[in-house]
This record gives sequence, C-alpha cells and structure tokens, in this order.
Amino acid sequence: MPPLKPETSKSARSALGAPSQHNQPSRKGKKAWRKNVDLQEVEAGIEELRAEERATGTFLHKQQDDQLFVVDVKGDEKIRTKLPKFKSSELTSTKILAQRSAVPAVTSRPAVKKRKSPLSYEDKDRLLRISKRPRKGPFNSVVDPTEFGAGSAAFELTEAVKSSGAYDPWAPAGPVEEIKDGLETVQPKKVKIPAHAHPRHKIEVPAILEPHQGTSYNPPADAHQELLLKAHGIEEKRVEKAAKLAETKEKIDQATVEAGDETPGVPPGMKLDEPVPIDIDEDEDSAEVISKKMPERKTKAQRNKAARVLAQKRALAEKARKKSETALINSGVSLLRRTANKTLSARAIAQEARRAAVEENLKRRGLAGQKLGRHTVPEGEVDVQLGEDLSESLRGLKPEGNLFRDRFTSLQQRALIEPRVPVIPKRRKLRIIEYEKHAWKRFDRE
Repeated sequence: MPPLKPETSKSARSALGAPSQHNQPSRKGKKAWRKNVDLQEVEAGIEELRAEERATGTFLHKQQDDQLFVVDVKGDEKIRTKLPKFKSSELTSTKILAQRSAVPAVTSRPAVKKRKSPLSYEDKDRLLRISKRPRKGPFNSVVDPTEFGAGSAAFELTEAVKSSGAYDPWAPAGPVEEIKDGLETVQPKKVKIPAHAHPRHKIEVPAILEPHQGTSYNPPADAHQELLLKAHGIEEKRVEKAAKLAETKEKIDQATVEAGDETPGVPPGMKLDEPVPIDIDEDEDSAEVISKKMPERKTKAQRNKAARVLAQKRALAEKARKKSETALINSGVSLLRRTANKTLSARAIAQEARRAAVEENLKRRGLAGQKLGRHTVPEGEVDVQLGEDLSESLRGLKPEGNLFRDRFTSLQQRALIEPRVPVIPKRRKLRIIEYEKHAWKRFDRE
C-alpha cells in the first residue's frame, strides 16, 4: 500500500504566475471542480522540463544513452580554463545575463521566399535597356528606343563607381585653378596671411592665474605687505604719468600765452636782443707810430737757392706724408675690419639677447603692457584690501574684483582677441529746429 501523502491546501496564487483563485472548499458542480483543481505539481513538472530545454536545447528523457553518457579515458586538459571561477565582485545581474538559453529565440519576421526567377525585375529591365530590345511600357505600349537611357538604370558604371577609392579626404589640398571671369577688380582681395608665427603660439600664460597669497581673507603678513607694495608701485607710476602729462599740458599753455606777445614786424617765434651801447674813445694823439724796417732786396742767386731748398723740403714732406698715409691706410683697414667684426658680433649678441628677453617676457606675461593698434593691452589690476578692511572670517568677507574683467583681460593678454577699451556712449545733443508755417508767422521774434 503506497504511503499516504499529507493533505495540502491549495494556495490562492500560483508560484508560476497563474491567476489567483478564490478558496472554494466545495466542488459540487463540474465547472467548479475543473476550476478549483490543484495544478501545482503539473506546473512544477512542466517548468522542470522547460529548464532542461533551456540548458541543453532538448529534453533529456528523449535522448539515447550514448548521447547522454560517454566513457572518458583521457580527460580534458582545458577543463580548468573552461570551469567558471567564483568571483565575489561579480554582480548578480551579470550572472543572470550570462545564463543563455539553448532554445533559439522566436522571431516575428516571416521568412523571405526565394524568387523563382534568378533575375530580378530591375536586372531584367537593365539588360533590356542595354540590348535595346523593344520593351513594353504601361498598357502594353512599346517604349521609344531613343528613350531607353532616360530612366534610372545606367548602361555602364557611373563615374562615381569608377573613381571610387581614389579620393583621399586627408590629403593636402592641391592648387585650385581659378577661372577668370572679368570681375577680379570688383571682388575684394583676400587677406594675405603673414609668414611669421602668431604670438599666441609662444604664450604660456594659463587662462586662470593662481591668486597671490595676499588676496586671502586672512593672509600672511609678509604676503599681504608684498602685495600692498606692488599695488603702491603701480599706483605711483600712474600718478607720475598723470603729473608728466599735466606738466606737458602746462608748458603748451604757457607757450601759447607767450606766443601772443609778438613784436610787430618780426616773424612769430623770433625774439630780438636789446642793442648794447658801445663806447668808442678815439685818441689820435696817444696813438704810437711803429716804423717797419724794409727788408733788403735779394739777389737772383739767393732767390734760386731759396727756391731749390723749398722744393726739397716740399718733396721730403710729400714723401713722408705718403708714407704715413700708406701705413695709416693699411693699419686702418685691419683696424676697421676688427672693429666692424666686433661691432657686428656685439650687435648680434645684443639683438639675440633682446629677442630672448622679449620671448621670455611674452611667454611669462603675454602681451600685457604692449601696444597693439590703437590701444594698449592692460596689465591687470591688483585686487588687495587694506589691513583695516580685512574680514579675517568667511562670514564677513566682501567680494573683491570683477570676474568678467579678469576673463576679458586674460583673453587680451593671451592674444586671443584684440585689445579694446570700453566705449562710453555719448549723449545725443538734441538741437531743436523751429519751422514757421506761412499761416502762423511770428513777427515779434527776436
């Protein structure tokens, strides 16, 4: 006698997702009996068969023994690499996705039926166009043979297909042949790119500079004092420049005032000195008469001898002069060459030093302080607070500086944009123009 199974009550909801049923202990009718029958064991068996099919691709009880079992004599050497390794870091979702079913997926797309004819309609139409045979069009009409090539089908390969693979998009662009159409003088000329490198390629100034320690809300004393001295130096230079400008303006005004005091009959800008009286005392009586001794007249022989001596002296002097000039020229040429070489080398060294200094300044500071065009690139303001203005806490910190001004100045210093100055709009001067109509003339107007 088989053992009796313990009585189990049917749950309202199935474990496999079947719709829940109301508990009904009595099954008087046939319909109620079929509805409330317990199918959990059947569903569990069917689910077990489905799991076998997902894992192996078929049902195990339908396989033969030789397909299920094999006598392993040698063993698999690669079994260690094939066995799954336990990984504590592997996610549960990854493990679930790794379980692939051996049953192929169900597709909703119907299988495409093969054409009976090996030639498609398009290929047949193209071959008929090439052979120029009579083709029938709509309503069994014969198409004109002169219009065979008017459709989309091509007789031969297109130029795009023939030249495929020859175009290299990364190759350098070749010279473009310009076709002159007679409008060269009307069209604007292209801006010629300079041969030298752009200065922004040599600038290594970062976009956002690291702030000085003295700008902190609670800075060190040395850093704060250093930043104060720097700001004081910049302000002092600015005051000196303003004073020089005021002095120059004052000199110009003074010169304008002095130009007004002009002497009539004298060109503007010219001054006449006052005449100084000269006292001339002529005393004819006190003048002494000095008597000159007349030289004796030389003879002809003495004159000839003096001429010969003078000619010899002149010849010796000319010879000595030529000798000294020759020596001076020889020494001067060598000295000039040495001096020129030294001057050129010193000039080249100085020029190279200046160029290196300019490049270093350009690399370190950018274009700050240099004039480009009409305006000068600003050097940037020093944002510093006085000792009594320091908050020493974040709660009492006040904003200092202007981020937009800093970004705009940085773009100018790094040669990304040209230097600009704020344009203050001028107030329009409204000039009232008064018109008189003929019917309303005012004769009493001033």
